[in-house]
Amino acid sequence: MNKKQKKVLIRIIAAAVLLVILNLIPVSGVLKFVLFLIPYIVIGYDILRKAFLGIIRGMVFDECFLMGIATVGAFAIALVSGSEDYTEAIAVMLFYQIGELFQSVAVGKSRKSISELMDIRPDCAYLETPEGICETDPDEVPVGSVIVVKPGEKIPIDGIITEGRASIDTAALTGESIPREVCEGDEVVSGSIDLSGLIKIRTTKEFGESTASKILDLVENSSSKKSKSEQFITKFAKVYTPAVCICALSLAILPPLAMLMMSHSPEWGKWIYRALTFLVISCPCALVVSIPLSFFAGLGGASRKGILIKGANYLETLSKTDIVVFDKTGTLTKGSFEVTGIHHGIMENDRTIELAAAAESSSNHPISRSICKAYGKEIDAGRIGIIEEIGGKGMLADVDEMKIAVGNDKLMQHIGVEYCNCHSVGTVVHMAVNGGYAGHILISDTLKENSRSAISSLKKQGIHKTVMLTGDINSVGEAVAKELGIDEVHTELLPADKVEITEKLLESKAKGRSLAFVGDGINDAPVLSRADVGIAMGGLGSDAAIEAADVVLMDDDPLKLPLAIAISRKCMRIVYENIWFAIGIKLLCLLLGALGIANMWLAIFADVGVMVLAVLNAIRSLKVPKLN
Repeated sequence: MNKKQKKVLIRIIAAAVLLVILNLIPVSGVLKFVLFLIPYIVIGYDILRKAFLGIIRGMVFDECFLMGIATVGAFAIALVSGSEDYTEAIAVMLFYQIGELFQSVAVGKSRKSISELMDIRPDCAYLETPEGICETDPDEVPVGSVIVVKPGEKIPIDGIITEGRASIDTAALTGESIPREVCEGDEVVSGSIDLSGLIKIRTTKEFGESTASKILDLVENSSSKKSKSEQFITKFAKVYTPAVCICALSLAILPPLAMLMMSHSPEWGKWIYRALTFLVISCPCALVVSIPLSFFAGLGGASRKGILIKGANYLETLSKTDIVVFDKTGTLTKGSFEVTGIHHGIMENDRTIELAAAAESSSNHPISRSICKAYGKEIDAGRIGIIEEIGGKGMLADVDEMKIAVGNDKLMQHIGVEYCNCHSVGTVVHMAVNGGYAGHILISDTLKENSRSAISSLKKQGIHKTVMLTGDINSVGEAVAKELGIDEVHTELLPADKVEITEKLLESKAKGRSLAFVGDGINDAPVLSRADVGIAMGGLGSDAAIEAADVVLMDDDPLKLPLAIAISRKCMRIVYENIWFAIGIKLLCLLLGALGIANMWLAIFADVGVMVLAVLNAIRSLKVPKLN
């Protein structure tokens, strides 16, 4: 418990003890009224203060107003009727405060659990300077500086290791429990923990732009993006509270007036008491507290597993997923292309690779990088003239005063060169030299270990259709789709084609259902933004992935996708359970209160009991479900 919660607990104990003592003392009249006011003020002064401030600010209809008017009214009835039974009003406020304390502790534990899981913000950085190592604030470390990280310390800023090797723990970022081995030349991201070995890192980003900062901002801001269910509760409360106040006023006035018109005793005290009981029952605490808490817990449980969902609205949309569309490269496959053959070449293989690497040297595409990697040497930029990238087709470049074209068959068609088809499965990169065909390079990619399991798990979850979109040739796309068990595949696509197909799939989906697109978050930004929910695969250290997507899977494991959907569906199931349970019990108790069957004691027990059960149910969202 924090200090504030401890103070409330002390007030609850003090008020309860005073109430017991006063009921044992034989006292009556004005003195009894004054004495019973003491525990009432001790336990309820903050509620009365909030109700008063709410009235002044024009925000009248909230739970503090309802509790204040109901308990003050109970005091007034006991005083006017001469019953001198002030215990009920104090007990109602006492039980309400017990319920509020329980809710505060539950929310606090939920927040603490999440903050511990996301405790990735480093306190300081050790900067290497000409004078030696000095401790400094991470915010003050400029890009390009060298920082030193010792075993047991968090990596404060993203960068590249310049010296040393170590095992690093990325569990807080990715949910992956197995440490990762890193050495000189490897990229590391902030928030990871150095488990062994001193390493020196040259920073590549400012602290505010580092992975840890972006993740923390994302998690902290996620609660501000409300789901439709939360918006419903907000709208419901704005209409519901004034409505029950009018109903309570009507209950206090109309029946006595009707009885008076029929020449019967109006029994004002009886009907005012029922109206006050009605007000106590009507407090929408269970709904107002448990629904946001359910989403908060769901977002936290997902974060613990390295699944960052940018808001409750995306969590709700994700739960309705019916169609999942995948990019292939880097999403279902490793994206680590390797040159596996050179066919129909008119020159030596080494020369073919050399010219292709020179032409592709300015591109960051995985295929380009694989060709440069196969060449394995530094490329002299002085040999390269004008370079032109043709979107979705390939590269045109002047190399050694020769016109080099490297790309797919569409590029060959574009420049009017006849090419030879390849009968091997893989990505084919054709090459032309000075307008003549010079052969093609075969590049192969491999599936990720869990891709097949991910597709299987999605189907078990009832996903209606899985689709794969790729720019690869038909034979490669069909082979990958068949091996994974994907329902539909579209190949040889340009970025604009992917958007067009996604549009058609969106039109074909069932009403009230969602389409999720899973990509690398960089090349697929147009489709990520067009889908109902965009999911970036392999977002660790990728600014573009974190910026573009609605959901970021912080490692390369496709199995995190069905887990994310399972988490969202469990969370929404709990949200709907709380909505129906709270509203159902509330309506029943309101009816009993209006009929005089439920007194104020039962009313507050029902209200606090429903809230406690709803909060306990909401906290279940923290526990991540297991995949079948």
